[in-house]
Amino acid sequence: MEQIIKLNQENLAEISKRIPCPTYDRSQLKTGIVHVGIGGFHRAHEAFYTDELLHDEAIKDWGICGIALLDFDTKIYNTLKAQDGLYTLIIKELDGTLTKRVIGSITECLFAPENPIKVIEKMASPDVKIITLTITEGGYNYNEATKEFDFSNPLIQHDLDHPEAPKTIFGYLTQALKLRKERSLQGCTIQSCDNIQGNGHMTKRMLMSYVNTAEPELSAWIETNVSFPNAMVDRITPATSALDIELLKETSGIDDAWPVVCEPFKQWVIEDDFIAGRPAWETVGAQFVKDVVPYEKMKLSLLNAGHSVLGILGALYGYSTIDEAVGNADISSFLRIYMGNEVTPTLGDLEGVNLKNYKFSLIQRFGNTYIKDQIDRICSQSSAKIPIFILPTINTQLETKGSIDHAAFIIAAFAIYSVGVNEFGTQLIIKDAMEQVLNEKAIASRTHPESFLEIDAIFGSLKDNTTFVAAYTKAYQNIVQNGIEKAVKDINSNILNDI
Repeated sequence: MEQIIKLNQENLAEISKRIPCPTYDRSQLKTGIVHVGIGGFHRAHEAFYTDELLHDEAIKDWGICGIALLDFDTKIYNTLKAQDGLYTLIIKELDGTLTKRVIGSITECLFAPENPIKVIEKMASPDVKIITLTITEGGYNYNEATKEFDFSNPLIQHDLDHPEAPKTIFGYLTQALKLRKERSLQGCTIQSCDNIQGNGHMTKRMLMSYVNTAEPELSAWIETNVSFPNAMVDRITPATSALDIELLKETSGIDDAWPVVCEPFKQWVIEDDFIAGRPAWETVGAQFVKDVVPYEKMKLSLLNAGHSVLGILGALYGYSTIDEAVGNADISSFLRIYMGNEVTPTLGDLEGVNLKNYKFSLIQRFGNTYIKDQIDRICSQSSAKIPIFILPTINTQLETKGSIDHAAFIIAAFAIYSVGVNEFGTQLIIKDAMEQVLNEKAIASRTHPESFLEIDAIFGSLKDNTTFVAAYTKAYQNIVQNGIEKAVKDINSNILNDI
């Protein structure tokens, strides 16, 4: 076996003899992008696109400074810092082959809890033109019941009381934009890369809600000097496992403490609204359009919702990975019927998109046996995902009197999942900010199934819709009385669907 080489800048020339590495001079790059949330998805997506672009050595203004925002992010920060921001991207092809390369676009890393002022100053730097975000669906502090910014969040209260030492993205952005205004600097673009429909609109609305309370005199300046483009992002990126780290050592002799694994498919559709300039990402595969909404609605309602369907049902079946779940004929049939009969009617006209082919490709992507996307990762923070991925389909179908039976079944399955143990006695790993409330309502649902729908922050007024409640209750009782496997077979039976 080849000698093991630790991944860092000093060893890059030697590593480049084994796998492709950055050929550009990283030391000459300016930081033009600050990215908050340097987890796997960002490193498989935006950082990948930017690395591709930087191989044009005339481009020197778009290095990325990665911000680890939360105390929880200590490990990724320490790892990337030790590796000079470098990491290996491992693309797991459908035939099982591995395409590996070192990504060099992250040239700086900062740990926000350690030095909040340094992070604020970096965001306010004149060189920084774009601040991008992957803070997860729950990071936007949006309350589904009130449809407003959640000022009751203790971290938001902290940021209002201690603006110089914020803990949330809203506190950091507000102070950085305040500095830009005070120093008569140019504004910047704030770009969400999270799975939220209208993610740019959501980012602006939530930030302005905070600013109007925290620094109201800043509002008018933001309206004039900051842009918030919408974007749709797509690349399945499972959590890195110890096996992935060992596989990289065995196949390439590279010691990377946190490589990123992903599927070959990638997509980035962006609204072209960048107030201070932008990288030419379109030259490396991104697509700039006037209106992102049709693309993101399709992706959120089909891919992201599909992931949640497979995750929740798969957990109840006792599976541990998404490919196992989609490999079950009854679960894959359930997903096809849900996508075809309940989601597709809500999507409208999608110019330039072959929807049938797209849905077929999703089944293939979910079934990639080499990705091994963990079900507990997909199910994590479902309380934030379901209002974004599944409820819009339910609400539209209720308005048009369309079918909601499979969607109601998913919500019933989520209620049973939230008890924390499946019918085989297997403890479920539930990672959710609302875990306690979910569990309490799930237990209450054993005697009154509709109790689960009383979680207003997730379901809003859905509990008041008699059509949905009837379908949900029927599905809940079917699962409890007959078991998940028979219940899925029953709801699938006699339904014809052309995906």
